[in-house]
Amino acid sequence: MALSDEPAAGGPEEEAEEETLVFRAALEAFGESAETRALLGRLREVHGGGVAREVALERFRVIMDKYQEQPHLLDPHLEWMMNLLLDIVQDQTSPASLVHLAFKFLYIITKVRGYKTFLSLFPHEVADVEPVLDLVTDQNPKDHETWETRYMLLLWLSVTCLIPFDFSRLDGNLLTQPGQTRMSIMDRILQIAESYLIVSDKARDAAAVLMSRFITRPDVKRSKMAEFLDWSLCNLASSSFQTLQGVITMDGMLQALAQIFKHGKREDCLPYAATVLRCLDDCKLPESNQTLLRKLGVKLVQRLGLTFLKPRVAAWRYQRGCRSLAANLQLLAQGQSEQKPLIPTEDADEDDDVPEGVESVIEQLLVGLKDKDTVVRWSAAKGIGRMAGRLPKALADDVVGSVLDCFSFQETDKAWHGGCLALAELGRRGLLLPSRLVDVVAVILKALTYDEKRGSCSVGTNVRDAACYVCWAFARAYEPQELKPFVTAISSALVIAAVFDRDINCRRAASAAFQENVGRQGTFPHGIDILTTADYFAVGNRTNCFLVISVYIAGFPEYTQPMIDHLVTMKINHWDGVIRELAVKALHNLTQRAPEYSATQVFPRLLSMTLSPDLHTRHGSILACAEVAYALYKLAAQENRPVTDHLDEQAVQGLKQIHQQLYDRQLYRGLGGELMRQAVCVLIEKLSLSKMPFQGDTIIDGWQWLINDTLGCLHLISSHSRQQIKDAAVSALAALCSEYYMKEPGEADPAIQEKLIRQYLAELRSPEEMTRCGFSSALGALPGFLLKGRLQQVLAGLRAVTHTSPEDVNFPESRRDGLKAIARICQTVGVKPGAPDEAVCRENVSQIYSALLGCMNDYTTDSRGDVGGWYVRSRGDAGGWYVRSRGDAGGWYVRSRGDVGGWVRKAAMTGLMDVTLLLARSQPELIEAHICERIMCCVAQQASEKIDRFRAHAISVFLTLLHFDSPPIPHVPHRGELEKLFPRSDVASVNWNAPSQAFSRITQLLGLPTYRYPVLLGLVVSLGGLTESTVRHSTQSLFEYMKGVQSDPQALGSFSRTLLQIFEDNLLNDRVSLPLLKTLDHVLTHGCFDIFTTEEDHPFAVKLLALCKKEIKNSKDVQKLLSAIPVFCEMVQFPGNVRRSALLQLCLLLCHRFPLIRKSTASQVYETLLTYSDVVGADVLDEVVTVLSDTAWDAELAVVREQRNRLCDLLGVPRPQLVPQPHAC
Repeated sequence: MALSDEPAAGGPEEEAEEETLVFRAALEAFGESAETRALLGRLREVHGGGVAREVALERFRVIMDKYQEQPHLLDPHLEWMMNLLLDIVQDQTSPASLVHLAFKFLYIITKVRGYKTFLSLFPHEVADVEPVLDLVTDQNPKDHETWETRYMLLLWLSVTCLIPFDFSRLDGNLLTQPGQTRMSIMDRILQIAESYLIVSDKARDAAAVLMSRFITRPDVKRSKMAEFLDWSLCNLASSSFQTLQGVITMDGMLQALAQIFKHGKREDCLPYAATVLRCLDDCKLPESNQTLLRKLGVKLVQRLGLTFLKPRVAAWRYQRGCRSLAANLQLLAQGQSEQKPLIPTEDADEDDDVPEGVESVIEQLLVGLKDKDTVVRWSAAKGIGRMAGRLPKALADDVVGSVLDCFSFQETDKAWHGGCLALAELGRRGLLLPSRLVDVVAVILKALTYDEKRGSCSVGTNVRDAACYVCWAFARAYEPQELKPFVTAISSALVIAAVFDRDINCRRAASAAFQENVGRQGTFPHGIDILTTADYFAVGNRTNCFLVISVYIAGFPEYTQPMIDHLVTMKINHWDGVIRELAVKALHNLTQRAPEYSATQVFPRLLSMTLSPDLHTRHGSILACAEVAYALYKLAAQENRPVTDHLDEQAVQGLKQIHQQLYDRQLYRGLGGELMRQAVCVLIEKLSLSKMPFQGDTIIDGWQWLINDTLGCLHLISSHSRQQIKDAAVSALAALCSEYYMKEPGEADPAIQEKLIRQYLAELRSPEEMTRCGFSSALGALPGFLLKGRLQQVLAGLRAVTHTSPEDVNFPESRRDGLKAIARICQTVGVKPGAPDEAVCRENVSQIYSALLGCMNDYTTDSRGDVGGWYVRSRGDAGGWYVRSRGDAGGWYVRSRGDVGGWVRKAAMTGLMDVTLLLARSQPELIEAHICERIMCCVAQQASEKIDRFRAHAISVFLTLLHFDSPPIPHVPHRGELEKLFPRSDVASVNWNAPSQAFSRITQLLGLPTYRYPVLLGLVVSLGGLTESTVRHSTQSLFEYMKGVQSDPQALGSFSRTLLQIFEDNLLNDRVSLPLLKTLDHVLTHGCFDIFTTEEDHPFAVKLLALCKKEIKNSKDVQKLLSAIPVFCEMVQFPGNVRRSALLQLCLLLCHRFPLIRKSTASQVYETLLTYSDVVGADVLDEVVTVLSDTAWDAELAVVREQRNRLCDLLGVPRPQLVPQPHAC
């Protein structure tokens, strides 16, 4: 179970299950055994260094890392792997590099499996002591490349220290020569251990393990323990955690002391415990900012406390008896009951005096429960559990009381988390007696919903997770009858956490705890049914939990009201807006499970919260009122009853007054006003759909004012919520008009119709872009009876919005929404012959198509990139279009950057598809041949352009129109060939977002004359783009097509004429001409037009050269000039006047005003002359390339011009003449 103290971020949560976790959970055995054996067998061949050594090492890491989650699968293979590696180490002929490599492999295994499992596999005979000791002695502690060797050797040495013989028997005669003495083995090991306790690498950890095994030996402790403890305490006292070396030294000392007091006998360590505790107090470790030091301090403190207390099992502890789940199930299957729990008895040693230091130890552990880091709190919690198990019953109960003090709302989330961990440890060990469960369960229920806002995020995720761990531990610790009084509260709380918690790890922890209680206790209502639906993986998706799983669980009466109460109390006022919206949707769904309770108990509470001073509470409660009222309406409608049968008059009046109360308190203003506007718009929509009896009431005017005011001030609303508020207002308008503005069935109130249409059309001419957007969407949402008789007028207004004029060229969003509105209106009014003011017909269809097709060429750009492509974004994806400008009192918003390309064109494509399908279903004869051809060609062009998401949408539209058969779209050009190129199976099987799959199919349209021009135009833009994958795959696809037509002169000629036509049509249009120059460079370089080089002055080359010269004439665009240079270079392969003109143009560029252009031209001309050796004669080639390579082309123009003229003479082209500038009179 995850125990994280990281604050919950406000960003979106990752809901998808990681594939790696699923994969690891599926592992059943060590499947790479043979590969690993071969890898270890090749170490002698690869140890010398280089690539082979690194490849072997990395491959072994990859293999071992797969088993990080299931390291026990390695156990059957550890022995042979270790033997293979130790054979290398023990071989006297093995070079040092091979030995170090073997130890690196050993360390990788140890890292995955853990050193404790590994230690027993090391050879630990008496004969191994001195060889291992010598190996350790030979190591250089300052060699940072071989720290794995030292780490593993120290672990190996710690195992050899367990031999049951006195070390003095291994020393022999220490006198070697008169006056000289060898160090004893005992002294050598002590010296090595002490020296490695203060190193900065991982060998320090192994040295602590070595010291604990060595110093607790019977022969060593008598002579060395006091000396070592004195040395370590002196080091602790003299070191400071303010310095790096001090931290390293203190870390080594604390590790060694903690290990010694853990493994040593109590009678050996007790005389020194008080002294060590005093020294530890003097170090003031809780003040350190080093997490590891604080953790080791807590670890050592608890070991000292355990040393003070006699080791015993508390007789008073609660014992469940048989805790094995398998045994429990077996007993139940045999019809036997579980073993009776042992009755807690009074401790025989209850009157024993508790040593003086125990109180200090427990106090420090309680402080550790509130530490800022999880690892320290976790260590302190385990210490509390261990200490309480050796205390008398009364003192242990005092400890429990102190732990419960952590659950005060004056305490931080850290204290709550530490308290939960401590309670889980106490319960798991049977030290939390049933008499305390009343107090404990009360605080755990609070902890399960603990969530505190801190700035832009919240804290409490770790508290809720730990509270689930407590519930999990209690399921294993207590008999069902002990927890029976709390089953209802705990089961409801766990279900609520599993379904409604914001964080995925808490939902999964709650699900695991619920499952454990169902299995161990068997008393949770409907446990198996709930677990089947809300298992560990199902609760991974938050939306699914709130909207689907919750409805199923609420079907069980025991959970319905607690779930509704939790949503009302904790979730609709949550700081995260996403959670509030999910909560009100869940409340809508749960209302159908308890309509009476929702109407009589919940609804009055929600109404009272709508005027709360807290913004989030106010927002959530208004949304909740809307959703609950609509849910009650749907229930009433099923029985043909009005909603007022569920809601009394007071509730109806309360709903009606919400808007006026907010207006009177000026709560629609400011940043909070954005949430209020959105919430009340949702309320208007839901109440209108619920057919509230408000016809003719003044509240309708108030609602209409709010909708109009909201749409009119969208430019004052922050960017991240603008789209959501606009959508809410438009939806509210549609529902309001449909319910309250219909005078008779199908007929609108003339006065209201006139007022609305006139006002909205006037707002379409607003100087504010967002205002145009809002009222365009509003017109699109109007019901058909309000458009009746005014359709032509409305369409004319919207067509004016979609038209690009000089004064509103930078209003792409209004054009986007105008297109969307036109398409939506067409869907609303339908098709009807001869009624241009009521429906789509022959008289107005051409104007509709004209507006939609006119926007297919909208490529408006600004600092945000290609904004000519905006469509409608999904809610929450509207951020980033504007950024609030601090200190900008005049303009509220400033533009932000980024390529948001093609949304206007996407809106146009969607509109064309919707209108065409509408006509095809009712009157296909209205679709004229030239219109259909233009639609298909425009969509085909978008299908070959560079932005993946818009290309995929265009292909989707194209295939929908092609394959529509109810009835088929008439006049589709080349329908038969298209159906062969794009069979129906491709619609679902191909990922059109992927350039590798899309371009290879789209380029096949180049073979169809009607589609050649638009598709090639789109491909040109893609080939000259910036995205590497798009450029690569579009280029490959075009080359494949060109390769196929090389043998067909007619097809090649048609292609070349189309390419030149595109160039001619888009001269000086940088959006097309710049990528077109890059495309020409690609196709000429790859010899796509080599067949034209056999003819002198081929028409293609002549016209291409003329167009290139026109494109760069008087241009100061560096990128365009740099793109044109390689085209001129490639054109020297065409013989005749084309070659001479191309060389002359290059010579002109050699004296361009920009040094960069001169240098780039010289470099590329140099490469071209070497590539096409027939361009200049062999007699002057060397001199030409020498001039090109040796001249400093970024020098002064006078110097460069002289060399350029020399090149002109050598190349046989006339020298360019300076044209004198006309002087002003």
